Amino acid sequence: MAEVLIVPTGTANLASVAAAFRRLAVGVRLAERGREILSAAHVVLPGVGSFGAAMARLMGQGFVEALRRRIAQDRPTLAICVGHQLLFAASEESPGVTGLAVVPGTVRRFPEDVRVPQFGWNTVEPEPACRFVDRGWAYFANSYRATEAPGWACARSEHGGPFLAAIECGRVIGCQFHPELSGVFGAALLRRFLECG
Repeated sequence: MAEVLIVPTGTANLASVAAAFRRLAVGVRLAERGREILSAAHVVLPGVGSFGAAMARLMGQGFVEALRRRIAQDRPTLAICVGHQLLFAASEESPGVTGLAVVPGTVRRFPEDVRVPQFGWNTVEPEPACRFVDRGWAYFANSYRATEAPGWACARSEHGGPFLAAIECGRVIGCQFHPELSGVFGAALLRRFLECG
């Protein structure tokens, strides 16, 4: 059986992510050491909650450099929700906290004239260069969002203006939405992620 290594951020709903992979007949286990992140076939970085708290947990567990090295090596890696935001250099949510910084730029709060947080289903419109993310409807739960990812293929949604629903570079994927909660659309994305070796 194939296996996915989930990186515990201390702020994620790990049960729903694990259940989504088990529905695809894939085993899951939690990372305990940085070297596991470097050697695993497929790694998932989930997150729910605060950018700063998630980064503090990754730093405390010694996972930050392993994640940066893995992404630089273009190893199959999927970052979800706050995990996706951690790919960026910084977030307005946690001033002074540096993210994984594999994507330049700052994650910013939605404008005040729209509902915050954004909860529920929204369309995802991928650029032609996207290999993993299709057009469809996905489930979001977020108060912050990125708008640019230079050098990455992007999929966008609209909520108070366009924002990044997902980004891809090689075999690294960041999803602002929750594929594990996005029904058939999300399951298809997870399956494509698993098929990239």
